[in-house]
Amino acid sequence: MRIKHSEQLFDLLEAKYIQYNRFEFIEDDPISIPHQFSKKEDIEIAGFLAATIAWGQRKTIITNANKMLQIMDYAPHDFILNHTEKDLPRTEGFVHRTFNSSDLNYFFTALQNIYTLHGGLEKAFLLHEKTEHAVSLFKQLFFSFNHGKRTQKHVADPIKKSTAKRINMYLRWTVRQDIMGVDFGIWKNHAPANLMLPLDVHTGNVGRSLGLLNRKQNDWQAVEELTSALRIYDAKDPVKYDFALFGIGVNKELV
Repeated sequence: MRIKHSEQLFDLLEAKYIQYNRFEFIEDDPISIPHQFSKKEDIEIAGFLAATIAWGQRKTIITNANKMLQIMDYAPHDFILNHTEKDLPRTEGFVHRTFNSSDLNYFFTALQNIYTLHGGLEKAFLLHEKTEHAVSLFKQLFFSFNHGKRTQKHVADPIKKSTAKRINMYLRWTVRQDIMGVDFGIWKNHAPANLMLPLDVHTGNVGRSLGLLNRKQNDWQAVEELTSALRIYDAKDPVKYDFALFGIGVNKELV
């Protein structure tokens, strides 16, 4: 099925957004990890770590993200601020696909640097910049001291044409003002209008099926094209349609 008429497409996107942007879906989604907390800093740290490992099977992502919370004694902000080198061996044996204990140790150290010297994650993202520049600058800051080269691959850089799917998803979580309470909207210094779609196989394929995306390759150029198309239907909150596109795709509603 291909939807061509813009009013029909708007109606479809809105209906599927309403259908899938529901609190009851949180339990089976990585966003369930930061939803365990109410303190802003705990939410943003838990969310950042969960988003970092958000590839693969959802059940495994959630299991391993909870292991990270356990390592931090379920107090992410306090742990990041106060952990020392002697606390790092507790990560021994942690692994999620290619993200392992050495990566996690560096993430803990880098986050401590961000919270003690740079005002926390919200300020570190420099969200007054265009999203691709903000993410690229964040990556430079995050890896601004000694680290293993392989660890760099766990933070995307859209300047290098990556879709930066997990970072864009994380920014959706922290920035969107969501009346349903799924996304948190705890970062007030960035407008939802400037967010970019978290592009993956599902959203890309559905975008193409609906005539919203022409580019065949999933890269940053495709992110820009698809997000621009969605802004036609909601200029102030285009990435709310991530719920619609992903839901349609994962449930195979287009044939």
